[in-house]
Amino acid sequence: MSRPTPHVRIDREVLERNIDAMQQTAEAAGLALRPHAKTHKSLEVARLQLAAGAIGLTVATVSEAEVFAEVCDDLFVAYPLWVDDERAQRLRGLLGTSVVTVGVDSVESVRQLAPLAAGGLRVRIEVDSGHHRSGVPAGDAVDVATAASEAGLAVDGVFTFPGHSYSPDARASAAADEQRELGAARDALVAAGVPCPVVSGGSTPSVEYARGDVLTEVRPGVYVFGDAQQWELGATTPEQVALTVVATVVGRYPDRVVLDAGSKVLGADRSSWATGHGRLLDHPDAVITALSEHHATVTGFDAPRGTRVRVVPNHVCNTVNLADELVLGDGTWRVDARGANT
Repeated sequence: MSRPTPHVRIDREVLERNIDAMQQTAEAAGLALRPHAKTHKSLEVARLQLAAGAIGLTVATVSEAEVFAEVCDDLFVAYPLWVDDERAQRLRGLLGTSVVTVGVDSVESVRQLAPLAAGGLRVRIEVDSGHHRSGVPAGDAVDVATAASEAGLAVDGVFTFPGHSYSPDARASAAADEQRELGAARDALVAAGVPCPVVSGGSTPSVEYARGDVLTEVRPGVYVFGDAQQWELGATTPEQVALTVVATVVGRYPDRVVLDAGSKVLGADRSSWATGHGRLLDHPDAVITALSEHHATVTGFDAPRGTRVRVVPNHVCNTVNLADELVLGDGTWRVDARGANT
């Protein structure tokens, strides 16, 4: 009996090929690879990445760190945490079994973390390299690092997220911004007498342009599965798409078909430059013109009701976070860190 649609399916052969290719790309550039696990949220995928040579994992939250501590003892929470008593207690629990580094971008957050210094918590200063989300200007990194050192926290380096690489024609320029700003922050720390052994960056769109003369590690995430955004940016080819949502044509009309996979499965993200709300892997000229909660409207494609198609979501991280399981052949993998948002 075939599995009901919609469901999230993984092509394991493509997945493993993507993992090996990124490991080789990082090593060829003289960089360590610390993949971001928020994309897949799966212990099984993490095991494959670590077995291929990843030095550790990146996560977005303390609860993700708690999940992935089962398979990895070197975790970087790449987020400017604001730690209350409850979260501090959870970090203490992790420090008993793992090397844990967290992001900081203010003196105030450093002070919140100071009680964890005795447990061995490490901090890494977040630098704004052009995305203008979180992070300090490179010239202000010394102030945060100095405050951390004075609080007894081990400062192990600097990091950034070049999120402005998620734009057509900006992948190389964002990587250049990353190199420049991280290099300036590193040099400022060293000049101030603060060691800076780790210089961490990288996103899936920009990692192709990452170089080891400034960076020491990269943290791409989406590369494991690929998605429609990466396809349209040129960072992923259709042959590298390992995750699709299997959907069924439930409506057929003169100018469109309707699929049974809407925003509650695919996620609702759509960048301003995206051609639609996802792509059909086997029908690249089709356009998903609209999504509602349980419908996807598709033009440029025709098929009888009951036809199954493979949909490539725009932003795969959202799709995974909406799923309970990932289907591989006749088996499944759990989305172990689903809902791990604190």
